[in-house]
Amino acid sequence: MTTTSGPTGRRLRGAVTLGLLIAGLATVARAAPDGELDEIVVTATLRAEPVLATPASVTVLAGAALHDGGQQHLEESLALVPNLNWAGDTARPRYFQLRGIGELEQYEGAPNPSIGFLIDDIDFSGLGSAATLFDVDRVEVLRGPQGTRYGANALGGLIYVASAEPATAFGGRLELGAGDYGGRSVGAVVTGPVEALDSAFRLAVQRYTSDGYYRNVYLNRDTDNQDELTLRGRWRYQPSARLRLDLTVLHVQLDDGYDAFSPDNTRRTLSDQPSVDAQHSSGAALKLRYAGATERDPVLTAIATVAETRLKYGYDGDWGNPGYWANCAPGTGVSCTYQFSELQFRDRRTASAELRLGTEATSGPAWLVGAYAMQLRETLNDTSVGSSFDPYNGAYAQDLVIASGYRSTSTALFGVLDGDLGPRLRWSLGLRGEHRSASYHDETTDALTGATTASAFRPSDGLWGGHASLRYEPAADQALYVELARGYKAGGFNLSQGLAADERLFRPESDLSVEAGWKAELGARRLRIQADLFAVARRDAQLKTSVQLDPSNPNTFVFYTGNAERGFNDGAELALDWRATPRLSLGGSLGLLETRFRDFVRIGDSGGANVSRELANAPHWQAALYAAFRDPRGPFARLEATGMGGYYFDLPPNDTRSHPYGLLHARLGWEAPGWSVTLWGRNLLDKDYPVRGFYFGLVPPDYPNRLYLQLGEPRHFGLDATVRFGGR
Repeated sequence: MTTTSGPTGRRLRGAVTLGLLIAGLATVARAAPDGELDEIVVTATLRAEPVLATPASVTVLAGAALHDGGQQHLEESLALVPNLNWAGDTARPRYFQLRGIGELEQYEGAPNPSIGFLIDDIDFSGLGSAATLFDVDRVEVLRGPQGTRYGANALGGLIYVASAEPATAFGGRLELGAGDYGGRSVGAVVTGPVEALDSAFRLAVQRYTSDGYYRNVYLNRDTDNQDELTLRGRWRYQPSARLRLDLTVLHVQLDDGYDAFSPDNTRRTLSDQPSVDAQHSSGAALKLRYAGATERDPVLTAIATVAETRLKYGYDGDWGNPGYWANCAPGTGVSCTYQFSELQFRDRRTASAELRLGTEATSGPAWLVGAYAMQLRETLNDTSVGSSFDPYNGAYAQDLVIASGYRSTSTALFGVLDGDLGPRLRWSLGLRGEHRSASYHDETTDALTGATTASAFRPSDGLWGGHASLRYEPAADQALYVELARGYKAGGFNLSQGLAADERLFRPESDLSVEAGWKAELGARRLRIQADLFAVARRDAQLKTSVQLDPSNPNTFVFYTGNAERGFNDGAELALDWRATPRLSLGGSLGLLETRFRDFVRIGDSGGANVSRELANAPHWQAALYAAFRDPRGPFARLEATGMGGYYFDLPPNDTRSHPYGLLHARLGWEAPGWSVTLWGRNLLDKDYPVRGFYFGLVPPDYPNRLYLQLGEPRHFGLDATVRFGGR
């Protein structure tokens, strides 16, 4: 008898598992009682369309998925999306990975994201901390390269957050919440029409505070506290069915503490210089849509956005205090000193404009052409100070200030052409060409020596991407599709001090994805299934890793990006939603993933050796299951279990891995027409699990390499109360 093992075996077993789950639930659905699922419409694509008609892998988190789980931030919903992961090292998730592609951090002043992240069309790529969930209507996740849709910022996919729209009837709500660890929240929404102006409005505000989950035992206080303010405003002007103008404004203010690492890997920190992870993001979007008189007439869409984000981010570089490190060399009679800290101030401003013109016919020929332009400006001031002394390594001191400025301009032209090959077979072709130019300069001042050094770069890239797809409908409620897509990402440069001249630049990257899937709404629309298989080939894959240039100074632990000659990601995804009865819904998701990169050249302490391995932060499997009960007389409940396989924390030389883990969340409450009360609990089994891991030498005088972890949320509980008035 033969057995399967390794990547091929895992892929085969995964495909069999998907097939059995789909077949089983499809059989059950035929006998299901009445109770349809809500229709899901994807709006992050160039044309809004039902998820069943979208020939790509898409997850839409809406309704109960966002509001029935006690979620304050997108962080708490990410596990519901197959093959979506995130990296810690911040107070809230700022960096995402889709199918293994995406950044883990950014310390320099040259943003170059692989995952697009939009809030109401405003670009916050690489700034995911802004994703608070108060008054959010849905989150759409498009997996795979979005070369036609969004170009250079969406090599691995796109995440789109849409806030709730203005209502045509006056109404609103007041929400209050309280929980352990000092959790408190208060929020309010008011919405309604302004008939004299052919308009409607919506205003939402919420403030959330928490003491956080870490305790600084040296300072005897909480130092990773959260203080988060969300303001949203929307105005819709619609004088006719053909013309609509939407104005959206947003301000998210996060003033969170940051003290998340301890030398002993617990939630009891020892730092004497805990810092902050503050993000103040403001933005506005103006969107015009003018439709023709018939379905065949062109539709004009124009979008203009502006945004500004101010970041303050810092950390205690030695994670300790003078008393803790004083006896680092016992028996010598010499007291050690070890004190380092880092503080960054970053200011990013963006402005974009997009124009689309095209038809929206769902049968017969359809076309769309468009133009896009975006300018990004960012300044960064980074201060690294500290000193150390021990009897074996002697004395070391550092006082560096780096001031940098960055500007990039992207312009693109794109087009899509669709048509029919038969009554049930439809094709689509898309192409996007983009030019991206950047200008960067910095000045590094060493306050100890008075020396000043400067760097400057002006890279420019011509890039292209697109897609080709076929969608076949064997029945009115089913669709089979295959899509070939090409994504791209601009090149860039490393800013870390100490790198050689030939290590500063890295090349552009491209990827080619092939995906085949099946989507269905069965059992009188009581069972929704999405399943797909995908394979991605990356060329000149941009990978970021680290090196500690000076073993006696943790602040010389620097990150740099290089190119691997090739990369390969493949896997499978499954999502199920089943309305088992009018009151009971069941569902879940499964993501399987294999990744590999080849011939990545390491620098510094690695001696320039070529490396081939799996990607970091890319677990082999992710799964989620939920059961939701809602009785029209009032009671409701939701039970949710999520799990994740092990993964590498970082690229070589960090070869440490996480362990698989599972989490359990629950929500129980009562809803009446004008009010609701909810008791919720997260991580009910109180599992310790990591959200980031570093492997380096921290402890003097020998500085042995060890794994240090940032832990996710522990078990915690809360109570929410909502009062509604006016229309629902």
